[in-house]
Amino acid sequence: MRIDFHAIPATLAVITLLFVSALSHAQETEVTRAIEGGGIFVDGWKGKIDAGAEADGQTVADSKFFEDGGAMHFITGPAASYWNPANTASGSYTVKATFTEPKFMNRNDHPHPYGVFVGGNNLGTANQSYLYCAAYGNGNFIVRGFGPEPFRMNGRGGTSPAVNKAAAQDEPVKQEIAISVSSDKVECVINGTVVGSYPRADVVAEGKLQSPDGLYGVRVGHNTEGLVTGLAVTKH
Repeated sequence: MRIDFHAIPATLAVITLLFVSALSHAQETEVTRAIEGGGIFVDGWKGKIDAGAEADGQTVADSKFFEDGGAMHFITGPAASYWNPANTASGSYTVKATFTEPKFMNRNDHPHPYGVFVGGNNLGTANQSYLYCAAYGNGNFIVRGFGPEPFRMNGRGGTSPAVNKAAAQDEPVKQEIAISVSSDKVECVINGTVVGSYPRADVVAEGKLQSPDGLYGVRVGHNTEGLVTGLAVTKH
């Protein structure tokens, strides 16, 4: 039998691509584990899960958002956004909060994101729009939104040394996450460092934000647990 050694690298490359594609698909289709006794238990707050999860028959009661001492504690089944209708921001401002994942990846087999959102309009409806900046406990971040269809301002694997990494699975990790809006740009700021900066005209556009003015709140990926403290807005 004759072996064509020149073909091996190409074959390995194809196998690698197939493996990566399969892994990515597996992560995208990870089973969402509903939370027993779920719902929203923070006074005045509302929430909505993603359209895909709703189409699968899931509801906001399949995740849990509740008060825990001085923090807001989330344990998700489906990915969800949470907001208080009294929390609005307009003009030039920064919305910031601190997120703590007490046990990194304790509910999933790969990192999932959590962060803050701004520009919330028509929230709770099929036409909602908002933009969020979120961190992963492995050092990645994502800037993404709904308008109402999903859109991304950066790739899924955005990385920055500013994003804290958990030492290992089930170890704690903490992130300070903010979105800063000015007259000409919108920035994602994690642990005091700008990790993504976008011209305002690229964010407020067809199929993206209606306006950066609107409600602000918290965005959490599926199968994730953590705490939120210090959610606040500061005018520039």
